Amino acid sequence: MRVYLPSTLTLLAGVHAAKEIGPAPLAAHAVTPALREWYAGGDLEELEYAAMSAAARASLRLLAADPAVPRRRVVLAAEVPDDRVARPRGDAAVGGGDRALVEVSAAVPWTWIASGHVDDADAAADIAAAAQALPAADAGDDDAAFTVDGADGHELLWYATQELPHLLA
Repeated sequence: MRVYLPSTLTLLAGVHAAKEIGPAPLAAHAVTPALREWYAGGDLEELEYAAMSAAARASLRLLAADPAVPRRRVVLAAEVPDDRVARPRGDAAVGGGDRALVEVSAAVPWTWIASGHVDDADAAADIAAAAQALPAADAGDDDAAFTVDGADGHELLWYATQELPHLLA
């Protein structure tokens, strides 16, 4: 199953050094039955884009939690065996939460990573503003939500796994 793992450039450096993403369990995003039901008219490509967008929003949350990391969202796409991916239990799986959220029950080796998706450096100012506005947006501030939604206007660039180390230099 293709899963999308939120990250940052700083976390990516650690993943590259360790040659795996871990420890498990790992929060990820994927095309789930709940996402298929919600996005009934979408084909697989559109559903995968929606799952990757959810992971990009989770990456933004990682950026908001650590103001020292470079202000670029990072999403790692990985192929994970189906038996290692499940919907999370408890509050995260209930109600109108993240329909694409899944839990990976094992560390993800570097060899499972299919690609990386990273903001262009030119997006850094908008991503920084969105990360800073995230707490206010979560509290219901419409202006802050508009700023956060502005991050979605930046498409993530695609990188082959052999290209990812160049982003860390």
